[in-house]
Amino acid sequence: MDDDQNWRLKAKLDGEDGRGKLDADDRRSWLDRVLGRVRGPDIVREVGEVVPHDVAVTHDGEVLFAYAASEASLSTARTAIEAAFRNDRIEAHILISHWDDRYDEWLQVDPPLTGKAKREQEATERADERVESRTMIASAGKEIRGEVERSMHEWADKLGLRCEVIDHPHLLTTQVAFTVTGPKRKIDEFAEGLRAEELATMRAERAVMLTPL
Repeated sequence: MDDDQNWRLKAKLDGEDGRGKLDADDRRSWLDRVLGRVRGPDIVREVGEVVPHDVAVTHDGEVLFAYAASEASLSTARTAIEAAFRNDRIEAHILISHWDDRYDEWLQVDPPLTGKAKREQEATERADERVESRTMIASAGKEIRGEVERSMHEWADKLGLRCEVIDHPHLLTTQVAFTVTGPKRKIDEFAEGLRAEELATMRAERAVMLTPL
């Protein structure tokens, strides 16, 4: 998720009355008009403020989305969107979420989670913080294996993980194995970095092989 869009508003139109009786095409046309009004002069007159330029507003079917760089910008957009809904006498269920890089997902902040949903989120957070060890293998040419090892050790240090290079007789000379220990979510980040390093290594080696002598 880009840093400039890490707050999200999700507004789902109630489907039991009003616009809920429109067919899909009519609902999309109406939502397109709402999007225009959110940034138009009518809303400026209604709420006395303009939706910030760093807010992106769109819709998917009957669900409207707004993405913003900050909670304050999203709050301004919410005021305008709710005013547009009131003007057309539409009821909508609005959720505010924040992108959390630790879990690689949207975490709902308003209204706060309760009951089963809250317990499930807390269980996910505990699981992601659980310390474990994981061994993973990547391809690395003999010529640059040392460089890959140094790069992944630096990445492990940045993540706060303990990292060991494993020598195993079954490994090919073009493979390198790492055992990392730490919180599960950090190990997942290490694994993503290792995959990226492996792909970069393969591209570099291919470029060298294709270079004419």
